Amino acid sequence: MSKYWNERIQKLEPYVPGEQPKDKRYVKLNTNENPYPPSPKVLQAIRDAANDQLRLYPDPNTDDLRETLAEATGLTSDHIFVGNGSDEVLAFSFMSFFSSDRPVMFADITYSFYKVYANLCSLETNVIPLDDEFKIPVDAFCEPNGGIIIPNPNAPTGQAISIDSIRKILDANAESVVIIDEAYVNFGAESVVPLIKDYPNLLVVQTLSKYSSLAGIRVGFALGNPELIDGLNRLKNSINSYTIDRMALAGAKAAIEDDLYYKQMADKIITTRQNTINSLLDLGFKVIPSQSNFIFITHPSIQAETLFHDLKNKGILVRYFNQPRISNYLRVTIGTDDEMNQFLKVLKGIINIE
Repeated sequence: MSKYWNERIQKLEPYVPGEQPKDKRYVKLNTNENPYPPSPKVLQAIRDAANDQLRLYPDPNTDDLRETLAEATGLTSDHIFVGNGSDEVLAFSFMSFFSSDRPVMFADITYSFYKVYANLCSLETNVIPLDDEFKIPVDAFCEPNGGIIIPNPNAPTGQAISIDSIRKILDANAESVVIIDEAYVNFGAESVVPLIKDYPNLLVVQTLSKYSSLAGIRVGFALGNPELIDGLNRLKNSINSYTIDRMALAGAKAAIEDDLYYKQMADKIITTRQNTINSLLDLGFKVIPSQSNFIFITHPSIQAETLFHDLKNKGILVRYFNQPRISNYLRVTIGTDDEMNQFLKVLKGIINIE
């Protein structure tokens, strides 16, 4: 700890991202990246954007991208905010809509960045335990609060909740902003974007990192009432007006326009997910139902930490969380069929099943 850090920085416990090791080649099933490449149209758009216009600042309002998103979502562009990945959008949302005088609510087992954002913003929290099956207890999110954030599907469990359950939460919290983090929604869950017209307190956050195979260019966005979007823009333009570069804007626009390609890739991931689940059940694993591009698994007789290290030693990376209630679970990203077959083959060897 440095003597030059201020008190806020000294108290921070930063988010720990998934490993990106460089010591050897791994089958990477630890960071929920899409195993398939971006659309060829996206790659061409990025190449075309790498021209002499890079000497100029990008559009600070991301107008072309917002118009494309508006057409895709049935909203108008004033309902859309674009940021440097959904993590930035979420951070701006915590800073814009949650206050220190009322607690923000989120689950005990969820995306761990939420706790980091709350600490960074000096917010009180009301952490709601998931039930014994790792499901969101809807009624618990209908109590008084200063804001709510729920990933749907949840991470790291992969389970989704219904649009009717989210509607119930929105109805009970008309005076608070309810953020639904839909980073993984395109792998089997139902988006609540259609509810935006009925709920001015609803903010939906999405990303191009997972479904659109664009984790490398960092583009996320929020969809919501223009009043919420104005708040996000006020904050962004007080920090950095130019959060999205020209090549990222071009690639993101092309990705939204080529949704058919990505739906086909998502269908492949969903099929591979189910095949992998079936194989893991045959091996004696418990698998939490998933509507995401990852699964959450545990074995009745082999500790998750042991499996994590054994898999890594054999060139397979998965995610292990040494946290209460889930320290005996692993999160496994769904890769290609070949990658999942390698994972299963190595796993069989570890648990001595031929």
